[in-house]
Amino acid sequence: MADRSLRGMRLGAQSLQSEEGVIFSDREKHIYLCPKCGHETGLVFAADAEAPDTWECRKCGEQAVLMVGAEPITLDPSEQKQVRTHWDMLLERRSREELQVLLDERLSYLRERRGQKKVGA
Repeated sequence: MADRSLRGMRLGAQSLQSEEGVIFSDREKHIYLCPKCGHETGLVFAADAEAPDTWECRKCGEQAVLMVGAEPITLDPSEQKQVRTHWDMLLERRSREELQVLLDERLSYLRERRGQKKVGA
């Protein structure tokens, strides 16, 4: 304990922890190639983890593609996740007729609150 005394040490300068007895998990390095700028990005993942097909290029921000051997993998555009907007998600829950009824109810409530007459009546 005497050799690990904090006396005279600067705070935050050195760690008293050691890597003695620590067993590191297996790792694999995967390379991603950016088709726009040609930049290669190397990332280390756990050996049992599945590497994603794309990764953001650190140089230009475009989508870099995972390299398998010397060739990049080919991405099927139909497999890419389509972006859903708020409108798309709303239409999954309600029909257009239901939305129109809700809109009319809300507009009439707001008009009554402001003291305006109902439009079309």
